[in-house]
Amino acid sequence: MSKTILITGTSNGFGHDIAQTLASAGHRVFATMRDISGRHREAANVLSAQGIETLELDVTDDASVDAAFASLFWKTDGKLDVLINNAGVAAGGIQESFTPEQTRAMFDVNVFGVQRVTRAALPSMHRARSGLVINIGSILGRVTLPFFALYGASKHAVEALTEGYRYELSQQGIDVVLVQPGPYPTKLYTSIQRPTDIGRADNYGEVAAMPAAFEEYLGGVFNSAEAPDPHDVATAIVALIEKPVGQRPERVVVGLDFGAVAANNAIAPIQANLVAAIGMSQLDTLKIA
Repeated sequence: MSKTILITGTSNGFGHDIAQTLASAGHRVFATMRDISGRHREAANVLSAQGIETLELDVTDDASVDAAFASLFWKTDGKLDVLINNAGVAAGGIQESFTPEQTRAMFDVNVFGVQRVTRAALPSMHRARSGLVINIGSILGRVTLPFFALYGASKHAVEALTEGYRYELSQQGIDVVLVQPGPYPTKLYTSIQRPTDIGRADNYGEVAAMPAAFEEYLGGVFNSAEAPDPHDVATAIVALIEKPVGQRPERVVVGLDFGAVAANNAIAPIQANLVAAIGMSQLDTLKIA
């Protein structure tokens, strides 16, 4: 059955591919991005040529989010079946060398952006007593790599946001799932943000060279015959949307997991026992209307 779907961050990478893949699967897709009439015009035109509706949406701006959803609901008569929170930015380097402003800007996209957009989407889903929210997290929301800790911190926050919404929305018939991709050769990694207060790295000696060494390792992975295919993420999302209500997993790891699958499996019973211990185990099961 065709769904009405909104995706954030579709100018490139996972989001662009997810939009195309879902449209090809027969869904009505609204692809959102910043600066549609400027630097992302070509990306928007590519999607529009495939029958995908594009909307201007900056996840860091309340007015932009409100305007995008007003346009969406005008076009769909208030309907939204699936929200995919994909927009994100990554950062790598000695974390002391990132300024507070850089850190704040990343969290504004990766964390506050998820909250802004989800809040805009949920009233429609509440009225329908159904819906699906898919958040694109990262394996770095479960395991920590040196020099990617600030990015990982933002994705750890997305873990908590997703888990909390999954519990709180379960009795409304609204499903919430976290997708945890490993590293893929997309613009997220190829255009990774660097620290600007680089003098801070002078105190680290040989350690200061390690971020570049890790990026060299990733480059080798991305250029190898076994390089991970970014399309894996879109394929996983299609499968999630098509899976019957009540049968979707809480988390889906895609690609190189660096131990995230083991971490998920270890934490799941601890989390379930905690919720049961406080008398809220009913929130662990989606209520189907």
